[in-house]
Amino acid sequence: MEPQECIPDVRDGLNGIERTVLYVLHKTQLEMAGRAVPTAMLYGRVLEYINISETELVTCLQRLGAGR
Repeated sequence: MEPQECIPDVRDGLNGIERTVLYVLHKTQLEMAGRAVPTAMLYGRVLEYINISETELVTCLQRLGAGR
């Protein structure tokens, strides 16, 4: 993980990883007609953009409020 990916943006408080996860999640939800996106599918698609472990993805999703 690059150091600049961990620094929150002043505009909305999201860091680079959170922004990428939300972007990929949104694109995948549109493809699935708004249905829930399985974490495994999201993980595979996020890996196309950034190198992240499964644990880091789950932690990021929990910070963003997924699964509540």
